Amino acid sequence: MPFDVRRFDIYRKVPKDLTQPTYTGAFISILCCFFILFLFLSELTGFIATEIVNELYVDDPDKESGGKIEVSLNVSLPNLHCDLVGLDIQDEMGRHEVGHIDNSMKIPLNRGDGCRFEGEFTINKVPGNFHVSTHSATAQPQSPDMTHNIHKLVFGEKLQVKKVQGAFNALGGANRLSSNPLASHDYILKIVPTVYEDLTGKHRFSYQYTVANKEYVAYSHTGRIIPAIWFRYDLSPITVKYTERRQPFYRFVTTICAIVGGTFTVAGIIDSCIFTASEAWKKIQIGKMS
Repeated sequence: MPFDVRRFDIYRKVPKDLTQPTYTGAFISILCCFFILFLFLSELTGFIATEIVNELYVDDPDKESGGKIEVSLNVSLPNLHCDLVGLDIQDEMGRHEVGHIDNSMKIPLNRGDGCRFEGEFTINKVPGNFHVSTHSATAQPQSPDMTHNIHKLVFGEKLQVKKVQGAFNALGGANRLSSNPLASHDYILKIVPTVYEDLTGKHRFSYQYTVANKEYVAYSHTGRIIPAIWFRYDLSPITVKYTERRQPFYRFVTTICAIVGGTFTVAGIIDSCIFTASEAWKKIQIGKMS
């Protein structure tokens, strides 16, 4: 007797003449197909889309930076001449730079009466400050006006990711044009290292920061008022990491199989219960008639 591989078929076929189609079964089958299609499209959308997972840990994520942080500053002083505007940088490592000019630009405003300062520079990863002032000017003005508008203050690379809503430019749009012209402004910044890892495993390093500010009138040892815009910063030991992830393909396939198999199984049970109940009801009615 020849070997017949068909004996291993666990999905035995029932001849059509032994089956009985019903309107209820047809309705449940159509409803079942639409339900499976809806769940399939939902899972497909979730599989294609990416999710952002965040975590916190204590470490310096960007060790290759050499202990430096890139800073980008853009601020307008509409009532202070460009010849008087300068940037000073100092920190706890002993750095004290007055009148920083590298990678900076001064754009006259209001027909030369004002100035827009744009600069890119680096700071050390230690507490310190940088400030916009008239300290580097050859001659100090009698009444310098430090009213200002901050357009941008960004540390590191600014992340342009829709799903990451961080404070990467927390001072962007800060308006102090209506403040006391002779007042100094202190912006106290807490800088938080931030890492973003995309699907390819590439890391991008940036920094978020929180801000607290105060306004006051400062006098020099000679009794003169010399206002400035101070940005005092300190680094947080906590690093925020955002990781971009996508659902694994095997999990997507497993979910689709569960949807199809589960839906057909439940639909078959419902159809069987309805058919059994209807047949029993018919027998009861025939019994009453006889």
